[in-house]
Amino acid sequence: MVQKYQSPVRIYKYPFELVMAAYEKRFPTCPQIPVFLGSEILCESRSEDGAVHVVERSCRLRVEAPRLLRKIAGVEHVVFVQKNVLNWKERTLHIEAHNETFASRVVVHENCSYTVHPENEEWTCFEQSASLDIRSFFGFESALEKIAMKQYTANVKRGKEVIEHYLNELISQGTSHIPRWTPAPVREEDARSQPGLGDPSSLEADGPRSTQGADSEMVGSDGDKLDVDYIERCLGHLTPMQESCLIQLRHWLQETHKGKIPKDQHILRFLRARDFHLDKAREMLCQSLSWRKQHQVDLLLQTWHPPALLEEFYAGGWHYQDTDGRPLYILRLGHMDTKGLMKAVGEEALLQHVLSVNEEGQKRCEGNTKQFGRPISSWTCLVDLEGLNMRHLWRPGVKAFLRIIEVVEDNYPETLGRLLIVRAPRVFPVLWTLISPFINENTRQKFLIYSGSNYQGPGGLVDYLDREVIPDFLGGECVCNVPEGGLVPKSLYLTDEEQEHADQLHQWRETYQSASVLRGAPHEGSHVTRWPGIYLLQWQMHTPPGNVVEDVLTALHSPGTRCKLLYYYEVLASEDFRGSMSSLESCTSHFSQLSAATSSSGQSHSSSLVSR
Repeated sequence: MVQKYQSPVRIYKYPFELVMAAYEKRFPTCPQIPVFLGSEILCESRSEDGAVHVVERSCRLRVEAPRLLRKIAGVEHVVFVQKNVLNWKERTLHIEAHNETFASRVVVHENCSYTVHPENEEWTCFEQSASLDIRSFFGFESALEKIAMKQYTANVKRGKEVIEHYLNELISQGTSHIPRWTPAPVREEDARSQPGLGDPSSLEADGPRSTQGADSEMVGSDGDKLDVDYIERCLGHLTPMQESCLIQLRHWLQETHKGKIPKDQHILRFLRARDFHLDKAREMLCQSLSWRKQHQVDLLLQTWHPPALLEEFYAGGWHYQDTDGRPLYILRLGHMDTKGLMKAVGEEALLQHVLSVNEEGQKRCEGNTKQFGRPISSWTCLVDLEGLNMRHLWRPGVKAFLRIIEVVEDNYPETLGRLLIVRAPRVFPVLWTLISPFINENTRQKFLIYSGSNYQGPGGLVDYLDREVIPDFLGGECVCNVPEGGLVPKSLYLTDEEQEHADQLHQWRETYQSASVLRGAPHEGSHVTRWPGIYLLQWQMHTPPGNVVEDVLTALHSPGTRCKLLYYYEVLASEDFRGSMSSLESCTSHFSQLSAATSSSGQSHSSSLVSR
């Protein structure tokens, strides 16, 4: 697999000419980068007016790898060829490099660019991209990939330090300003016989053209770029590879996603949830964006108005922030009549309310980031379980709770910074046994559970909350405005007709699923019917409002099929099935076997099998 790297924009607050002088001091050797053993110029040329300077170098790098791998490879250093195109007139330097050693086994390409800052001509921008394709390497492909990427990212980090070192050295030696390039005066008789300065023939054949190609390949519009200072200020510290994953996923969304591009903080949460595995994070984010679009979640804070009953009996609310500046949400779950709320407002209303809390949490994180001047991407939840009893383990209520957890885990990853559970009663282990398997391992590690009064004193709430914000009902002095909950009167319960209507809506949403399917990646779904009868399988392409004409025109100009559809269904006789409905729902379909068997035919098939 080809590994790719893309840097954010690095800004030097010095003029381009001074940065170029510092860059030239890196050659022929650079003691600040120990792996750089030296370089020699292979060829050099200039345009007639001196505006474009092209240099091609051979650079030697020491191999930092285990001795066994170096012995098998038979080399102690590798050679890279670097081509620099410096345009003094345009104030740009474009660098292309590729490996010469093991070129048939390993392919490394690197592109770098120094340009003038678009908003301040006295500053210089730097960008860098690279790709690594290990085709074969004596059976050590995986090990070499890890070593190469680790060494490369370490050198990326060192590159900024090196330039700044030589900038400081130049300034200490009295060189703080270098005049910009100006064309040499041309005599009148020479002007008639020489090509114009703008004539491409006056430059080296590969000079300006390769400069233009590298520029258009590496750089988008200025508004689409992320710079290092912004990342540190608003997103927090990231390693070079983490920065690269963020930029690559963001760029992919800008090229392919129709609609509003998520904020960088939002994209970063999905990357963290998948340990910066780019493909897995992209798949998870695409599914979530499809879900948000289908349910119009972006408008939830403007459109959702909780029923008065929820505002009175839902014992949760926002309460200042913790010691790290994270917004603090307090949930008095033990005082909340979950069964009564379910029967009074229904499961869908509870889900909508929880989603609005998560949306508000993200909004508050952004506000606290601006207020405290440091990145805050998650919030803290304090759950008080005093009063928790068997009533809270009502089966439909637990099932709804698990569904809510699943929706939040899929669409709001890495938004919970810490969960403080206090006054956990004896029945809590039963609840924890039910819900913990549905909670991501990374999320479970953020849980802190206190039984009895263990939350008081050192090691308790005072380690995470300032004393002046600890709620009064937990022994603090701060008055907390979170509703106290209480039993919901049965007179407020939904009627049988209203409950049946709510159940039908829920069943409809469970039956029909939406998915964002990437090109070349199959999507597998399943549905288990609870009643005998005839069922219709239906697929529908989701079309956003207002794009009907565009879709019709697309269909006219693209007469071929838009996708291939294969489906398999299997009917199991209930008398022959041993187990519960939940285990039936977890049965795997034969999609993989079917697709393998029919991939060569190019036709869509259906198959049925009745188990006896």
